[in-house]
Amino acid sequence: MRHHSAVAWEKRLKKVFDEIDHEIEGRYTGYSLHPSRARSGSTSNREHDGLFGVGAAFSAGFGSRHGRGYVVEVRFATPDAVPSDVRREIEDFVAGRLREKLPVAFPGRKLSVDRDGASYKIHGDLSLGTVHGEPG
Repeated sequence: MRHHSAVAWEKRLKKVFDEIDHEIEGRYTGYSLHPSRARSGSTSNREHDGLFGVGAAFSAGFGSRHGRGYVVEVRFATPDAVPSDVRREIEDFVAGRLREKLPVAFPGRKLSVDRDGASYKIHGDLSLGTVHGEPG
């Protein structure tokens, strides 16, 4: 069982990822959708449709220069080869949008989005504190 504040935190974070997923679906349209993948926006979860899946996985941060945080994941659902420079461009775009959207989604928190090895990581004030006025 998970603490209600942790669930609320991750729900807000998922909303941010879903917004960014929608944005990149509109920007990067030159790739074929994998045949087993639903078209963008056709499922109840943006992670399960379209060319991209944007999300994050929590990491305790062992061996990381940024410590604990959420490792940002951009998954590609295309049989087409995506050049590494385009992958990097998309990852950089996602990181930039996170830097803009996180302060709105989590006001009053100091969150950063930085490269941590080969991935981006959201780190900083990850405390549950108060979520939508509920005690943490």
